Amino acid sequence: MEATISLTSQDVTKQDPTALFSPKNPIPMETIFLSNIDQAVVFPVETVFFFQVPPTKASSTLNICEVVKRAVAEVLLVPYYFMAGRLNFNHGSNRLELVCNNAGVMFVGATSRLALKDLGNLSLPNASFHRFIHRPGLYKSLDETPLFTIQVTRFKCGGFALGFMTNHAILDGKSASEMFHNLASICRGEGLKTHVFPNERTSLRARNPPQIKFPHNEYVKIPKIPSLATSFTTQNQTSPSPLIFSNKYDHKLFHFTPSMLKSLKDKAITKTSSFEAIVAHLWRARTKVVFGNTDELSTVLFAVDIRKKISPPLLAGFVGNGVVTAFATAKVRDLVERPFCFCVEKVREGGERVTSEYVRSVVDWLEVYKGIPSTCNGNNFYVSAWWKLPFNELDLGFGRLVHGGPIVSGNDEFVLLLEGNGGGINVWLGLEREKMKRFMNHVFDI
Repeated sequence: MEATISLTSQDVTKQDPTALFSPKNPIPMETIFLSNIDQAVVFPVETVFFFQVPPTKASSTLNICEVVKRAVAEVLLVPYYFMAGRLNFNHGSNRLELVCNNAGVMFVGATSRLALKDLGNLSLPNASFHRFIHRPGLYKSLDETPLFTIQVTRFKCGGFALGFMTNHAILDGKSASEMFHNLASICRGEGLKTHVFPNERTSLRARNPPQIKFPHNEYVKIPKIPSLATSFTTQNQTSPSPLIFSNKYDHKLFHFTPSMLKSLKDKAITKTSSFEAIVAHLWRARTKVVFGNTDELSTVLFAVDIRKKISPPLLAGFVGNGVVTAFATAKVRDLVERPFCFCVEKVREGGERVTSEYVRSVVDWLEVYKGIPSTCNGNNFYVSAWWKLPFNELDLGFGRLVHGGPIVSGNDEFVLLLEGNGGGINVWLGLEREKMKRFMNHVFDI
């Protein structure tokens, strides 16, 4: 894999953070109900976008920080007023809630002594790109932590980076993408792209009494959570765990070309999607190196969009978490010894299991047990399909988007599927060093 640049604090000069407030925050102050699905994914999501500007137009971005800042403060925070609020743990209801107290979105303007080209291949995940994100303090309590931060970093070439931190409890990937596209539209001078923002989450309220009709191995009860690092934190815990940034893991990027993906799909025998094929393949290869006992169960988790699966469907433009965690599980022996089509079928079954009634059962299970996705046993892992999210057309009217993606962390519970060149998929994966050495013997065994 190509070497990546390691940025230092000298490479990026940041101004002091500025709080941006909604000009139309509700009076009296509003408190928004958060669904049990929201409550299960309380962690920060960091995303950065890089824009290239032709040398002849480098001066056009001299005021890019001010353009973005005004777009957020004067227009975006009218419909998205709740992004200036804070999470609060209500001890009476034993739930998190979104308090629209207009405490502010944090904005940072920055400059870099580097040119965009100095960053090298932007498609290679780089943990030091966190310098293009404003982190408001890793270990603050939730009610002190902004739900939305923005940093605009201008490079000496005129190109710039747009870095966001959001909280997954408030926006899932699709909702965040819609907000980013609205911001881009405002910056282009075209106003809001959408005008309806359904933020009513009570349609995902638990039934009374709860009716748990399925086993939910994809979640773990909070009392059973060990002290292992996990991005999924409990509802009244500071976030994230300090162990998230452990350096005991090796991380590598594996590129699967379109021909490799076709080979995997052909091996599946029955018609299958690229997602099902790559998840089944990674699950099988990872299982071979992580488990020692072939009678153990191996589990892979992944998100399924429920916007149209649930009855009645969620409203178009729904703001919040319109996804639940799905899972596939099997004995290690079966995953390793049976044909590849067995692995694919298990992944497909995991997705098809998510019906409207299943979603209602998930919500009810979470009402009773207040659980989180089950990645914290050291063996299960979560596949996040970033390449499916509609981020690649972000256009602020200044320059051309050359790359957008997540800021990677130092744990092994997430496997990221990123957009690859020429229609392929890049897989970002971390394992303990010895396991990674063995994994590399299996990952391209197609």
